[in-house]
Amino acid sequence: MFKKLPKPFRNFYFLSIAFFVLWMIALDSNNMIARYQLSSKLRSLENEKEYYEEKIKEVEKDRDELFGDRESLEKFAREKYLMKKESEDIFIVAEKD
Repeated sequence: MFKKLPKPFRNFYFLSIAFFVLWMIALDSNNMIARYQLSSKLRSLENEKEYYEEKIKEVEKDRDELFGDRESLEKFAREKYLMKKESEDIFIVAEKD
């Protein structure tokens, strides 16, 4: 029965390596498919981390501006939240893209 199989399929080492490769690609809990999915998830999380670090720097800059002197507090409130004095009118000019 084994004589009908091609010679590589009768070799113990070939069969061992083939079984090992099959095990590592699909059957193991740390298989190549799961490792690829985890590495892509890691890349996306690193990108999110960079985004949030930039946002934290912006917020810290705004916080420093906000807790500065009274003039910078007024400037911040006018620019960011469109606040005004009672005797003022605000005109918002929006640029077209």
